[in-house]
Amino acid sequence: MPDHEPSTSPDALHLRGVTRQYGRGGNAVHALRGIDLRLPRGSFTAVMGPSGSGKSTFLQCAAGLDRPSSGSVRLGGQELTGLRERRLTRLRRARVGFVFQQFNLLPALTVEQNVLLPLRLDGRRADRRQAARALAEVGLADRARQRPGQLSGGQQQRVAIARALITEPEVLFADEPTGALDSGTAAEVLGLLRRSVDARGATVVLVTHDTAAAAWADRVLVLDHGRIVADLPGADLSGADGGEEQREAAARRIATRMRALTTSTVRPEVAA
Repeated sequence: MPDHEPSTSPDALHLRGVTRQYGRGGNAVHALRGIDLRLPRGSFTAVMGPSGSGKSTFLQCAAGLDRPSSGSVRLGGQELTGLRERRLTRLRRARVGFVFQQFNLLPALTVEQNVLLPLRLDGRRADRRQAARALAEVGLADRARQRPGQLSGGQQQRVAIARALITEPEVLFADEPTGALDSGTAAEVLGLLRRSVDARGATVVLVTHDTAAAAWADRVLVLDHGRIVADLPGADLSGADGGEEQREAAARRIATRMRALTTSTVRPEVAA
């Protein structure tokens, strides 16, 4: 199967027995300790945990940016752990989308050129009509010819989301995408991620420390000690009119559970 063609697997992401250890012997740091997880297509999952809980390592292993010490990672049915680095790089370009706290837009390129860049890097035809559709979806159809420096922070993050979705990835990984934004702009960005799931059938994995952000998800996983210690529901937004109230209630519920977890455990040394 060509790297840019999505699979027919019902799971967008499947981790089985994933561990990640840095160092050996008495100095070993166990970042992940036997993660088992299936994420179906069209799901929105938030990953939370205190600093050093393993959530960043989880994202890196799940996205093929790091190799687990043991276990397997399957992206849309494709096993990642045994791939050579060059093949893994091609697969990430074609089938994984990334949005980070830093927008990582190229300042010398126009907004349109930034959005189309993943297609060019993957050797695919970069059609300006695709960029126009992607920018229209994030409310920036009139900004295609501008440079990133002419946009606000929230607008730049919306461009980053359009860029991440242009390849129709198996999974979009968002690592603290609202960390540098005010609450109103953050809600706009999270709303776009939510709509990408509901309208496009995208699969989103959001790593965040913010319970208000996590509440936009269908499911909230809490990591500690390198393990999944809680699997919580987010706000049920399907067909709901009172979305904001439901998100606020979900955020309070998640925050309460997080406080209970952090006060009831003594954490061994793990990686971020």
